[in-house]
Amino acid sequence: MKLNGNWLEQVLGSEWKITPAGGATGDAYFAERDGQELFLKRNSSPFLAVLSAEGIVPKLVWTKRMENGDVIIAQHRLNGRKLKPMDMNGSNVAQLLQKIHRSKELLDMLKRLGKQPLTPNSIIEDIEQVVALERIEQPEINQAIAVLLNQLPDVQCDEFVVCHCDVNHNNWLLSETNQLYLIDWDGAMIADPAIDIGILLYWYINETDWEDWLASYGLKLDEHLLTRIYWYVLLQALTSFLWYHAKQNEEEKQNWLEHIRMMLVRMNGN
Repeated sequence: MKLNGNWLEQVLGSEWKITPAGGATGDAYFAERDGQELFLKRNSSPFLAVLSAEGIVPKLVWTKRMENGDVIIAQHRLNGRKLKPMDMNGSNVAQLLQKIHRSKELLDMLKRLGKQPLTPNSIIEDIEQVVALERIEQPEINQAIAVLLNQLPDVQCDEFVVCHCDVNHNNWLLSETNQLYLIDWDGAMIADPAIDIGILLYWYINETDWEDWLASYGLKLDEHLLTRIYWYVLLQALTSFLWYHAKQNEEEKQNWLEHIRMMLVRMNGN
C-alpha cells in the first residue's frame, strides 16, 4: 500500500498540511504544522532506526505500525542542502563513510535482516546470466566480463561491511548546522567497502587527490585497493549498461558503453 495524503491526514490529524515528497515509489510525504516539518515514509525495516541512532540519517521522531503491518516513520525535515560534486572531496564525507563502514551496529542489523555478503564471484555469475539471457553480443561487454573474471583472484577481500551502494552526491545532505547525513538506504548491502570508495573516488575526486581523501577515511592507497577500485567502477558501468539495456534506453546505453571502453583502456594499462 502506498501512502496517501488523505489517509495520512487521518493518521496525523487534519491540522497537518500533507504534500508529496517525490521519488519513484510515491510513498514519501512532507507534513507541516505550526512551523514543524516532518518527512514521512513507509519503511518496514528496523534498519532506519539504527541509522538514526548512529547519526547517519536525520533523527527519527516517531514510528507507527499500521493494522496492515506497514510501518510509517517520521523524521525531522532537514533544513539544509544536498552536496554538490565539488563538495565530495571534503574530509567530512570521507569520515562519515568511514564511520558507516566501521559500524558494528549497522552490520549486525543487516545480518539479522538476512542480508548475505555480496561477493565478486556472485556478482559476475549474475551478470553472465543476464548477458546470456538477453543474448547481448557487444564486444566491449564480453571484454569487460573477461577482465572482471581474470581479476577475480586479485579483488578478493576479507573485509565485508555495510555499503550504501549509491554514494551519488544527491544522497548526501548538509544541515544548517553543518551536520552531514547520507540518505536513501534502500540498496544497502554487506560487501567490500571498495564498492562505495571506488565509485566515490572515480566520479568525484581527481586521482591526484585520492591518497589525501583516503587518508581522511583512514586508508592507504596500495595496489590491492587500486585494483578493487577499478574493478568495482567497471562493474558499475557494466551493470548500468545492462539496466538501460533492459529499459531500451539507447542513449544511456551508449553513454555507459563509452565508460566501459575507458575503463578497459585504463585497466589494460594502455
